[in-house]
Amino acid sequence: KAHSQNSGSSTSSTPSRKPQSSAPKVRKSVSSRIHEAVKAIALCHNVTPVYESRAGMSGETEYAEVDQDFSDENRTYQASSPDEVALVQWTESVGLTLVNRDLTSMQLKTPGGHILTYYILQIFPFTSESKRMGIIVRDESSGEITFYMKGADVAMSAIVQYNDWLEEECGNMAREGLRTLVVAKKSLTEEQYQDFESRYNQAKLSIHDRNLKVAAVVESLEREMELLCLTGVEDQLQADVRPTLEMLRNAGIKIWMLTGDKLETATCIAKSSHLVSRTQDIHIFRPVTTRGEAHLELNAFRRKHDCALVISGDSLEVCLKYYEHEFVELACQCPAVVCCRCSPTQKAHIVKLLQHHTGKRTCAIGDGGNDVSMIQAADCGIGIEGKEGKQASLAADFSITQFKHIGRLLMVHGRNSYKRSAALGQFVMHRGLIISTMQAVFSSVFYFASVPLYQGFLMVGYATIYTMFPVFSLVLDQDVKPEMALLYPELYKDLTKGRSLSFKTFLIWVLISIYQGGILMYGALLLFESEFVHVVAISFTALILTELLMVALTIRTWHWLMVVAEFLSLGCYVASLAFLNEYFGIGRVSFGAFLDVAFITTVTFLWKVSAITVVSCLPLYILKYLKRKFSPPSYSKLTS
Repeated sequence: KAHSQNSGSSTSSTPSRKPQSSAPKVRKSVSSRIHEAVKAIALCHNVTPVYESRAGMSGETEYAEVDQDFSDENRTYQASSPDEVALVQWTESVGLTLVNRDLTSMQLKTPGGHILTYYILQIFPFTSESKRMGIIVRDESSGEITFYMKGADVAMSAIVQYNDWLEEECGNMAREGLRTLVVAKKSLTEEQYQDFESRYNQAKLSIHDRNLKVAAVVESLEREMELLCLTGVEDQLQADVRPTLEMLRNAGIKIWMLTGDKLETATCIAKSSHLVSRTQDIHIFRPVTTRGEAHLELNAFRRKHDCALVISGDSLEVCLKYYEHEFVELACQCPAVVCCRCSPTQKAHIVKLLQHHTGKRTCAIGDGGNDVSMIQAADCGIGIEGKEGKQASLAADFSITQFKHIGRLLMVHGRNSYKRSAALGQFVMHRGLIISTMQAVFSSVFYFASVPLYQGFLMVGYATIYTMFPVFSLVLDQDVKPEMALLYPELYKDLTKGRSLSFKTFLIWVLISIYQGGILMYGALLLFESEFVHVVAISFTALILTELLMVALTIRTWHWLMVVAEFLSLGCYVASLAFLNEYFGIGRVSFGAFLDVAFITTVTFLWKVSAITVVSCLPLYILKYLKRKFSPPSYSKLTS
C-alpha cells in the first residue's frame, strides 16, 4: 500500500516521463511498475461511478459539473460484473479513484486531489468467446495513446511478452479459489493508432464476415503486449451452501457444477462447498485434443470407482465428439462432476445431453447472464438474484435470492406440489367417472333409452358448488410437516419411484369409481322400488355424501379450511333442495312434484340414503386402514 500511495502521489510528474517510451528500454522501478498496474486496473473496465443527486441541485447542472460531490459516501459503482466493481473499489482503496465516466472520457482522482482525464478512443467489450476486453485511451495531459487489455490467462498468455512467472502465479491464485485476470498494456504512436482506426472502421462497414474482420483487426494490436499484473478476486460462497448441497445429495439428486473458471479454481470451489469431499478421490481429466487421447483417458477413468470427475470444456468437447454415449454413461455414475472453462453454449449443450441420454428431469441453477442459455435449456430453471444482476432470475422459472432456498423449494414446495397435484388430478377423474358409471347403469336398466339421469343444473352443481370446495381443498394437504421434510431429504427420493401418480394408481381410482357408481345406482333402484319417482333425489344425495366422504378419506393432514369446505358444500346442497325440485324429475315425463319435502324428511329416506353411502364408502375405509397397518408409507414412521 505504501508503494501505491507513493506512486499515486507522483502522478503529476508521470506525463513528463511517458514520452520517453520510444527510447531504449530501462528496468523500471518497483514504484513505477506498481503505479502502471494500478492505473491499468483503474482504466480497463466498463464500470461507471454513480452519484446520488443532492436536494436542491436538480436545476444547477452547470454548478454540478464544476463542483461534483466526490465524497466516498455519495458514490456507488455500476457494472455488468461484480468482479469489475471489486477491482475498481480496490484501486480506490490504494489511492486512485474513478470519479467520473461518460461515453468519451474517464476521470481519475489521485491522493493529492489531482484529476487525471483520459479520452476513450475505442472499447472492445468482453465476450465469452474471446475471454478478454480491451480499451484504447488518450491521456489528456501528455497526449499519449495506450491500449490496455485484461482477460483470462488462457487467452492472454499468448498475447503478452515472454515471462517466467504468469503461469505459476495463476495456478497459485486458482488453488486459493480466486478468479484470475491478466492485465497488459501497449503504447501506441499517433500513426499506429490512425492506421488501426481506419482499418477498424473499414472492417465495421464490411457486409460479409463483419465479426471475423473486426476481430482480425483488433488481433493485429494484440501482440507483444507488456504484462503489468495479475489480479485475483474471491467469489465468496453464500451462506449455507454446504448443507444445501448435502441435502440435495441425500435426496437422490446428482449435482454437476458447470463453470467458466480455471480448473484449479473450480476444484477449490468444489471442495470448499463440499460438492467434493476432501477425502474423496478426484479424477482430473487430462487435456485431450485427439480421438486416441480421449480413448486412453476414458479407459483410465473407467478403472476408477466412486471418484469425482473434473474436466475442462475443451476436453469435454473432444470426448463428446467421439465417445458421447460412453462418456455420459461413465460421468453419470460419478458422485459429482465439475466442468470448468465452459462457455454458455457448452453449458446448455451439457444439459440437453443429460436429458437425451438419461431421460431424467434436469434443473439448472445460475446467477449470471452466462447461465441464461443453460437455465432455458433445462426442464426447470432457477435463477439466483444477486451481485451478478437479474438476467438469470428473469430468464428462469423460479427466482430466489439465496442458494440455500433451493432446499426448501425442492424438499417442501416441490414435494408437496407433486403429491397434491397427483391427488387432485386423480380425484377429479374419479369425480367424473363415478357419475358416468351411474348414468351407464341407469341407461342399461331402462333398455338403453337416451334419458339423462340428472338434469342440467344438477350436473353443473355437482361439478361446481356441491363438490368443488372439498376437492380443491386437497391442495392444502400435506403428509409431513415442512421441518420434517427438510430434516429427512430421503423422503424426496421416494418421489422418483413415481408411486403417487402411475398407471396402477389410476386404475385403482377407475375401479373405485365403477364400484361406487354401481352401488349408488343399484342401491337406489333396489331400496326405493316403491318410491321410484324419487330415485333422482335419493341417488344424487347419496352421491354428494359419497364424494364428501371420499375427500375425507384422501386427506392425510386436516386443515381448518378443509373442514369449512366440507360443511359449506353440504350446506349448499341442503339449501338448494328447496328450490331445485323441478330438476329432480326423470326425462320430460311429468310426475307432478318431483321433490317432496315431506318425503325427504322421513326416517325411511334418511336411513336408506345412509345405507347406500355406507356400503359405497365403508369397504374403502377398511382397506385404507389395513394398508396403513400392514404396509405403511415411509413418512408414517416420522409422523407417528
